[in-house]
Amino acid sequence: MFGLNLKRSIAKGPQHLRTGEWGEAVAAKALKKKGFKILGKRVRVGTRDELDLVARDGEVLVFVEVKTRKSETFGRPAASVDRKKRHTLSRAAVRYLKRLKNPRVCFRFDVVEVVGDMETEAPPTIRHIENAFALERRYQLP
Repeated sequence: MFGLNLKRSIAKGPQHLRTGEWGEAVAAKALKKKGFKILGKRVRVGTRDELDLVARDGEVLVFVEVKTRKSETFGRPAASVDRKKRHTLSRAAVRYLKRLKNPRVCFRFDVVEVVGDMETEAPPTIRHIENAFALERRYQLP
């Protein structure tokens, strides 16, 4: 269901990058189905930061980190959103909000786990973890 038509849109390249792009497309489709409005995919903020998905859930701006794995053999994908990754996502979110010139908007960080293989017909397992972590204190907005 998810893999067939999305597979065609994934560019050729290293396997890990294709898997990540596929997972982001699957996550975006699943969030749309839940009523989210996708505002951006792979949003570059500054020279080194990227937000996988930026979406709206009603009036709330949602910064979505997508983690894709072929299997859970080595643990759940969300476990890889460690302290360093949360720091990077917090920095990117604040830069994004400053670019909007409206940092007072309500926002949250979600993580979407996609476990599956784009090469198989089996549908992936999708877990949406809302409000997965808070903005780091050093980046608190006024």
